[in-house]
Amino acid sequence: MAAGARNWRTGGAMQITKVTLRPVVMNKVCAIASIVIDDSLVIHDLRVVNGDKGLFVAMPSRKLPNGDFRDICHPINTESRSEIQRAVLEQFAVDGGIEGFADAAAQGEVELE
Repeated sequence: MAAGARNWRTGGAMQITKVTLRPVVMNKVCAIASIVIDDSLVIHDLRVVNGDKGLFVAMPSRKLPNGDFRDICHPINTESRSEIQRAVLEQFAVDGGIEGFADAAAQGEVELE
């Protein structure tokens, strides 16, 4: 087994070891996030969305030919989904939250999607 790898049989809690965010101008999306899991796997293009019921994290998805969207990857249990959302939204707050990312958008420090 590779150094640092987890034995899938014994499990162990997933840890988000790095979160990076970049502001975007895209409807209700405030930022695009990348996360690193257990210093071993990166997932790009998570979206921080300011929805009707507050902020949430949407998983990366692609548009199908019929117009529907399908997740590229997603957590398979509530604990993993909660940990991803907690880590991303915590870093989003540290980096300035809605106001900070809105200011970055106003100053043109964004990616247009």
